[in-house]
Amino acid sequence: MKKILFFLMVTAFSLPIAVLAQETTTKYNLPYKNTYNKEALVTENEYRIAKPVFLEPQSFEQAKTILPNPIWESHPKEIEMYWKAWEIAIGNIKQVQEGSGFVSPYLDIAYNGNIFMWDASFMMMFARYGYKFFPFQHSLDNFYARQHPDGFICREIKADGADCFERYDPVSTGPNLLPWAEMIYYKQYGDIDRLHKVFSALCAYNKWLKLNRTWPNGTYWSSGWGTGMDNMPRVEAKYNLIYSHGHMVWLDACLQQLMVADILLEMGFYLERWQEIEEFEDEMKLLKAYIRDHLWDEKSGFLYDQYADGRLSTTQGIGAFWVFHTNALEKPQLDRLVQTLKDTATFNRPHRIPSLAADNPKYNPRGRYWQGGVWPGTNYMVITGLDKKGYTGLAKEIATNHFNQVLDVYKNTGTFWEYYAPEATEPGFMARKDFVGWTGLPPIAVFIEYILGIRSDYSENKITWDVTQTEAHGIERLPFGPDGLISFQAKKRNSTDDTPSVNVVSDVAFELTLLWGKGKSKTLRVEPGNHTY
Repeated sequence: MKKILFFLMVTAFSLPIAVLAQETTTKYNLPYKNTYNKEALVTENEYRIAKPVFLEPQSFEQAKTILPNPIWESHPKEIEMYWKAWEIAIGNIKQVQEGSGFVSPYLDIAYNGNIFMWDASFMMMFARYGYKFFPFQHSLDNFYARQHPDGFICREIKADGADCFERYDPVSTGPNLLPWAEMIYYKQYGDIDRLHKVFSALCAYNKWLKLNRTWPNGTYWSSGWGTGMDNMPRVEAKYNLIYSHGHMVWLDACLQQLMVADILLEMGFYLERWQEIEEFEDEMKLLKAYIRDHLWDEKSGFLYDQYADGRLSTTQGIGAFWVFHTNALEKPQLDRLVQTLKDTATFNRPHRIPSLAADNPKYNPRGRYWQGGVWPGTNYMVITGLDKKGYTGLAKEIATNHFNQVLDVYKNTGTFWEYYAPEATEPGFMARKDFVGWTGLPPIAVFIEYILGIRSDYSENKITWDVTQTEAHGIERLPFGPDGLISFQAKKRNSTDDTPSVNVVSDVAFELTLLWGKGKSKTLRVEPGNHTY
């Protein structure tokens, strides 16, 4: 009898609960909560409502009549490598997938079919030389098109337009290199209209990072994936190497944000909008002081991440060299940092520059990704940063080493690789092949700027030609400004100290500075036409 009564009681109570649960689910089946704190600058972002552009590239054979044409007597393999890089890159141009929200054809990174913010930013630094052939810079427009209402931009986006990560995930975004890529493009072409269009998106994203990727003291945090340097040994053992922020102050994230704030203020100056982002100046002061006072170790002469308890990490990584793109350190400190790039115990390895110092226990002679691998993107960062700070001789030395190592691997394999081994002339461990991709940097950008020696800045209307080769060399159809095309040729010399004889054919006027030998130089005013100097 008791069992029957118990069954009846359970049944009586169970039925209403089940019905109530069903009613509650139906009644409160609300849409996902909108947690966006909307950023006003995002409303100016035209890319979010733009219609997609469909543009088929011309053939590679046609490209060879439009792209810059390098000349270097008795160096056919270097020229071959240059054109092979362009051929692979052109083959990687992808069209917008219908319904993706993307707005422009783009240069694929040659990895997994997705677009990556960090890869794409570096790729634009060589692709800018091909803009007369195809509007490669518009690859970045797809990131702006997928910007969220609060300013967030995911670091990896699928071809169908879907973000790969939720925005508050520690690996969801970074590094913030889009402004750097846009400024480099601007200084090649002077495209002020593009600066107007991208400015609001870039500032909104920067403000999102400040709100969502900082500690209470204003310093920045990231993660292995967030920095792009996946498995570098940075966080303490109790944290996940790739996914966790480790409660650290992340050095490279702080340096990049210091660099980017300066770039955005420069953009604001060109656009007469710098007053709208004056708070970036305050952040620059904060970051500069913190990096100098808390992340610099006087004993070792290096910059480090900082753990939650205030201790500095002991990991010396390539991320520290972002400092050459900032004003965080004084020259005596920079000089000491430069010594580590020259030191064979740390970064001066057979193939320069490894991502991790060679005396680190995790350093791998085959690279093993960011445990010593030599990466074209970060190498380009170090080379250009050294040049910017006046260490041009070392910049050229590293650029020449890197270029020659990539060339020798190309001779052996016939292609380019995702990254390279630091201790041997070979691809890095499990590196992807045909990677153009950011490995277009050594055969194109490094070749033009540090082997042929031609570096331009349209914003200053200046070109520097560092004539280091003794064979006849130069380049034809170098783009300069919105309409300019310039050809440079230097005649053969007996030695690097001989004054170069050069021919310049240009359809625009500019100031040319010739450098040669040990500190020799002269500055010329080049007018449109054909001139020999």
